[in-house]
Amino acid sequence: MKEDKNMISQRRSFLTSAGLVTAGVAVASTAVAQDHSHHGNSGFSPMRHEQDAWMDELGAGHRVFVDSQTGPGGLAAMNFANNILMAHAQGYGGNDSDYGMIVCFRHDSSPFGFNDAMWEKYNELFMRRTGVSNEDGSPVTVNPVSVERSPYGNRSNTVGRLSDRGVHFAICNLSTRGMAGQLARATGASSDDVYQELLDNQVPNGHIVPAGVMAATRAQEYGYSLLYSAQL
Repeated sequence: MKEDKNMISQRRSFLTSAGLVTAGVAVASTAVAQDHSHHGNSGFSPMRHEQDAWMDELGAGHRVFVDSQTGPGGLAAMNFANNILMAHAQGYGGNDSDYGMIVCFRHDSSPFGFNDAMWEKYNELFMRRTGVSNEDGSPVTVNPVSVERSPYGNRSNTVGRLSDRGVHFAICNLSTRGMAGQLARATGASSDDVYQELLDNQVPNGHIVPAGVMAATRAQEYGYSLLYSAQL
């Protein structure tokens, strides 16, 4: 017996509608999953601050924050930054411009955030702070991370070379304030004057951040992977 044409038409209509409903559920579920993956189950979205805006201007494809708090760790951080950029070029055919790369100098690595003039003037404190000296134990009178073919452990990964490749440097303000006070007491100068002098003599692509430890957390809110450079 042949089915009534109206019944066939109704059945096709029902199946088509069911298919559309099923597809609609799948699309809605995907949208919800994407939304949860972006904000988390709590709906958390980090606050933004003008002081951190520079972090969001770096890196079209990848972002890394290399943290250091010791002298040897700061030297190694320069090598790690170079190694990441080099591996990206050799292993992925990528460019330096693909990366937002920040090296952080905080606590005892903070002196690396200031130029040769400051190292020449304040080399005794900087040597004690970083633990970095010449082979004979004398103070280093230039910033070790500015020296080509460096004997201090960072090879030729200098602030000049890395800044030319787009690397930026976060410099801890709390450590800078502390050093300014120490230098002022040792030289009889004003702490505020020494502090301003340090601010005026940052390395290329340097950024004074309120605290290095805070910069490490804020960078992660901007999508940076955190790499800690431990003491060698």
